[in-house]
Amino acid sequence: MSEVRILADGLGFPEGPVAMADGSVVLTDIRGSRVVRVSADGRVATLSAAGGGPNGLAVGPDGALYCCNNGGGQYRPGSFMSVGPALDYAGGSIQRIDPKTGAATVLYGHSGQHKLSAPNDLVFDKQGGFYFTDLGKRYARQRDHGGIYYAMPDGSKLVELVYPVLSPNGCALSPDEKTLYVADTESCRLLAYTIESPGVVRKEPFPSPNGARIVAALGGVARFDSLAVLANGNICVATLGTGHITVIAPDGTIVRQVKVPDSFPTNICFGGRDRRTAYITLSEHGQLGAMDWPEAGLKLNYYA
Repeated sequence: MSEVRILADGLGFPEGPVAMADGSVVLTDIRGSRVVRVSADGRVATLSAAGGGPNGLAVGPDGALYCCNNGGGQYRPGSFMSVGPALDYAGGSIQRIDPKTGAATVLYGHSGQHKLSAPNDLVFDKQGGFYFTDLGKRYARQRDHGGIYYAMPDGSKLVELVYPVLSPNGCALSPDEKTLYVADTESCRLLAYTIESPGVVRKEPFPSPNGARIVAALGGVARFDSLAVLANGNICVATLGTGHITVIAPDGTIVRQVKVPDSFPTNICFGGRDRRTAYITLSEHGQLGAMDWPEAGLKLNYYA
């Protein structure tokens, strides 16, 4: 494996990287309440003052950016971690962001009569809909339940697939789109759901937690954050605490653990020639890093 190259610094809490066709990377700055573009030469420019706490990001079928916004948090001076919801927190949302103007529009703020709590990550399928996770908002002495959902990008449909889930974070689809992978942060488990049709998942019987298949789990201080799938089907999971990208085969085998120069790598995506450049958000130090990867990342359905 190559060394990690630092492309950008000085970010509040980077997350949600999306590799763009022009060589830039668009990502979220949760603490900065914004979406930024890092150009190929490392310049950082605000693309959207999205507000709240923009987290997961993806390009949709219309070329717009779709954002999981956790509603914002409170931060102590010098700390990159939030200590609870922002003082003006009123719930989380799914936003559509115009990539040219940066205008952010709320598509969803509720699932039925229930407010979204802290949407975290999303992935589009070939049919143009998207799966997304809601981590659940964390408070000083309690937390909201998390959940997994499916929605359409025109604002016409949102379906609750699995609820409650302890702390669903990153999500991605297998190459054949027959499996939805979800990283559960606090249990440090990689979960999997069989997709029966777009927006419909099969749940395993009790005693399976939340109807999921448990693909793999780590012990110790590790916690799972966001993830990306490789073209060969393996899953790359950003692993908090240990400072690794953990590569897991669909059968649960730990293929390898790649060390990065940060104890809090939060997300990974692939771009560049043949999608063999891994872009990794290094959130403890507020950086975007890149490294050469031996395998190609899975080509996403919508790429801009």
